Amino acid sequence: MKFSRKVWCGLFGMAITVLFAGVNASAKNGPQGFPQNATFTTLSLFPWQTEGLTGDKQGYLYTAARNVVDGSNAPQPCPVYRVSLDNPSPVVVGFIPLPAPGVACVASGLALDDTGELFIASSGVVYSLIPNDASPPTAIPYVTGVSGANGIAFDRNGNLWISQGFVNIANGMKGDGRIWMVAAGTPGPTGAIEKFRVQPMRTEPITIAGVLFDGIGRQVRSFPPGILTNTATVPGDVIVANGIAFNHAGELLIADTARGAIWKIHLDGKGNLLSETNCDKAFSSNTLCLSNILVAHPLLEATDGIALDMAGNIWGTANGRQAIVVVTQDGSVQEIFRNPLNAAGLRNEADPSYGNDHILEFPSSPFLLGDRFCTASFDAAGLSSRDNYPSTAGEISPNGPNRGKISCMDQDLIIPGLPLPL
Repeated sequence: MKFSRKVWCGLFGMAITVLFAGVNASAKNGPQGFPQNATFTTLSLFPWQTEGLTGDKQGYLYTAARNVVDGSNAPQPCPVYRVSLDNPSPVVVGFIPLPAPGVACVASGLALDDTGELFIASSGVVYSLIPNDASPPTAIPYVTGVSGANGIAFDRNGNLWISQGFVNIANGMKGDGRIWMVAAGTPGPTGAIEKFRVQPMRTEPITIAGVLFDGIGRQVRSFPPGILTNTATVPGDVIVANGIAFNHAGELLIADTARGAIWKIHLDGKGNLLSETNCDKAFSSNTLCLSNILVAHPLLEATDGIALDMAGNIWGTANGRQAIVVVTQDGSVQEIFRNPLNAAGLRNEADPSYGNDHILEFPSSPFLLGDRFCTASFDAAGLSSRDNYPSTAGEISPNGPNRGKISCMDQDLIIPGLPLPL
């Protein structure tokens, strides 16, 4: 009997799950092989904010800077960095150009294809470059017209998938939750096809009799430093489509930051949507039904990026909580790490006995490099800081000299990371 590639991948994933489900926990690990009392140590520091993170089969990690300016506060091209566990000093391997004259680049998700080409979402464009430390290239646009592009991931057919985080509008910002696909070999201005939308937290703002209303739905607030007002100009957390990743079965997993949830989306071999849509007529007809939520849990609130291990467990960075969480195959949710409270009752700065190089500061994107778990952090200014407020505390801050960092868990993973691309 001849099996298709999809069937082989499914059988492989099942075998891996069964294998690791039988791992006996050591004294350092819980019943499912996850580290207990995990700790983190800073691997690398960066002069600029670093949100996205990915890695390659050679053991290198890649991240990209954002909001880079010169001494006069003029925007500058954003460096793309490479580091390794053995050599954590950042090496520049490329640059992201300014999206427009005088406008700063705002890099987010990163992904590598199977040829080693690096893709970076930044300012509504996905750029690509071949990392080169000897002569760092300037990235070129791979696909445009993806406003709010946030997380990116490749499926096993080489198609690039893009999530839409939020879009700035005249009266604030909104999160439409678009998910685009760029078919392999069809980049360009019109290459991205909107496949579906994750259900937004609320409908579009509407003006009635000259008064602007927020629309139907909910707002999510976190404290500190929340503002007790309910207007479209202060929209709360609107991001419903953040980090994305594919599992062995070819299902697309999406982190919903606002709801504290993970969506699981079924696709056919050509990337066509099989999951249920159009359950709520208040939203566009291609909006996912809530039945597609795999799990929702308070520990998942503010989850940003996600990454998978070989058993299909979903690791996430809960940035607003300064925490690392994992969703297991059976749908349970566990917290692996959270910044300790300091003397002020906050989690933005460690007490001296603990040390700031052992905390996370608005962790954004995780990556499982073999048996090591690492995450990027960027110290967000203003209302998005949440438990990291005030954002001037800790090891990194918006005013520097260090504004971003990569931190790695000190304990090894019993179940290694899922190699990418699939």
